[in-house]
This record gives sequence, structure tokens and C-alpha cells, in this order.
Amino acid sequence: MDLLSNPIKDYPWGSRTAIADLTGRVADGPEAEMWLGAHPASPSLLVRDGSPDRTLTEAVAADPVGMLGQPVAGRFGERLPYLMKLIAVGRPLSLQVHPDAAQAADGHARGDANYADPWHKPELVCALTPFTGLAGLRSADQAAKLIDRLHVRALQPVVARLADGDRLGALRALLESSEPRRELVESIVWAASAVHHPEYALVVRLARRFPEDPAVLAPLLMHRHELAPGEAMFLGAGVLHCYLDGFAVEMMACSDNVLRAGLTGKPIDVPELLRITDPDARPLPVPPVLRGGDGVYSPPCPDFRLRRIAVSGEGGVLEGELPRILLCFEGRVRLGAESGSQVKLGPGESVFVPASDGPVELSGEGVAFCAEPQL
Repeated sequence: MDLLSNPIKDYPWGSRTAIADLTGRVADGPEAEMWLGAHPASPSLLVRDGSPDRTLTEAVAADPVGMLGQPVAGRFGERLPYLMKLIAVGRPLSLQVHPDAAQAADGHARGDANYADPWHKPELVCALTPFTGLAGLRSADQAAKLIDRLHVRALQPVVARLADGDRLGALRALLESSEPRRELVESIVWAASAVHHPEYALVVRLARRFPEDPAVLAPLLMHRHELAPGEAMFLGAGVLHCYLDGFAVEMMACSDNVLRAGLTGKPIDVPELLRITDPDARPLPVPPVLRGGDGVYSPPCPDFRLRRIAVSGEGGVLEGELPRILLCFEGRVRLGAESGSQVKLGPGESVFVPASDGPVELSGEGVAFCAEPQL
């Protein structure tokens, strides 16, 4: 097993403290994500003899069976099937959706720039602090009532589509409105400010960040979800979503396919996002299966599973031969493999355990998160 050095993404919506405090550093600016895995765009580095060596991607390619195990390599190919992240949301990020496996493969084969990978991107988010997001579309009737309450003339085409039960048509009418964008958002803000309700207050908050983006109306079209620490939800293909704030562990298939429609400075593609959005898709709560102080989050996706492990004393064991990434979140955790490999982890430190190392014994006093595929 090898310690990992993990890339940190400095997207502007990140937090200046969450990842930095965990890893014992002072951040120079916003830090949004830490990637732990073997995605070719930003792979983790193996640390040997105190120095970064080769990437995890290169190590898997050099010995796929030893690193992944034959069952995983046979099912997913010669690649680590999951990507683990720490996600630190300091301000709202983009309104987005992810493709299913067929859509990803087709888009990648067509050379569509939205599809950097030929893989789907289902994801699970497990809250470390209170975590809030928008995910899934409201019923047409409910959304129509919320938007009609604003009495903004320019939004009547949106309300009309909702009255017909066409939620994607309503979203298209909003995002592709011919109205001057700044004037439209100003009208929405003026009206929303007069309504004392959390969803309208969120519209105003988003408009301060994105004064020319009609996607600020998203809170009236979508469901709000609030996760307490330890709670998790799974977002499959086609679920429209936007994370608002909080710190979490995020698990996903090893893909970076994202379709965006607003609330971002990154490229957007409204037609393609609407094409792959499923108006009936909802996030699924994933309650952990509790075993003592541990929790196992097993979403309906074979690519990944997440374990929260409370380590106290000696004797905790992760059975089987699987490619695992373990991240220490609190305290000090020691890992020992059947192969004889041993590693000590402090907060924010992580390790890759190849399948060839076999079962892993954990000891010490702390909390760790473990990523692994489901077989």
C-alpha cells in the first residue's frame, strides 16, 4: 500500500477553510475539491520514500490485476472504477446533470466536448457538515404556483409550460428566454424580495452571484435537500442538481462528464442538458447499514461503495481483495495488510491499498472513510 498525494481543485465556489483545516494547511484561495483516484485528468500520486512517485493511473496500467484484482478488472476493465472526492461548497455551484452509460459512450464516440469520458457518472454525497443542495424537479403544479406568485410578466411562458405539465419545456423557456437577461433577473429579484419564504430568499442570494443568469429561478423549480452529518444521497443519471453549501465526501464512477445549464462561469450546453435530463428522476436517500460504530453506504451502482469506519483500539478488518482508498478524517489510524504492508494516517492523509494486499486490519483511535467497488 502507498500513501497518496492528491490534487486539489481551486474552483471559485470552494471553501477557504474546509479542506485546508482538515489537511493542516493554510489555503491561498478557495479550494473546492480534493480528488482521490486514478482519473487521467487529475490522478493521485503514489508517495514512496517520502516523495511523489508515479501516478495511480500509471500504477494501475502497469499491473491491473495486482492493483485491481481479477474480478474488478474483469468487470470494469483495466481501470479503477470509482473516484473519491472531498467537496467543499463555499457558494453555489453549477446547475448540472450527468449522463447514463449509453449517453456517455455515444457522446464520447461522437467527439462531443461535453463527454470527456466514455463512462457514466452516478454519484453519492455523504455529509461531513450540514450540506444543502437542490436536486430533482418539483411537480409542475407546485412549480407553477411558486413562479406565478412572482407576477413577473416575462415568466408567463414558463408558467404556461408548467400548466401543461411540461417541466423540461418550462426549463427551456426560462434558460432560452429572449428577454434581456439582466432585466429579467432584476425583475425576478425585485419580486422574490417581496415574498418572505426561504426558496425566494435563495433566488435572491443566487442572483447576487449571477445577475445575468435566469437559472437563479432554479429553487422554485427544484426540490431542496438538507443533509445532516452522516446522511447521504445518491444521484443517478438524469437528476438535475445544484449543491449550495457544506462539506462532504463524494463518491462517483471514474468520470468527469458534466452537462451544465447555468450558475457557472464554465461552458454550458442547454439543449444537451435538457436532452439527458429526466424530469422524473430523484435523488435517493442512502441510509448507512450500521455495524457497531461503522456505516456502509451501498448505492444502486456497482462502481463504488463508501464505508465510514470508527476505529477504536485493535482488530477492525476489511475483508476481501479489493482496490481501496482510505482517507483519515479524525484522529490517527494504522493500517496493516496481510502482505505485510503498514501505513499510519493522520487527518487528511490517505492511502491506496491494492487488491493484492488482501484483507486490511485497522487500529488506533479515529475515523476513516474507505472507497471500494461493489462486487
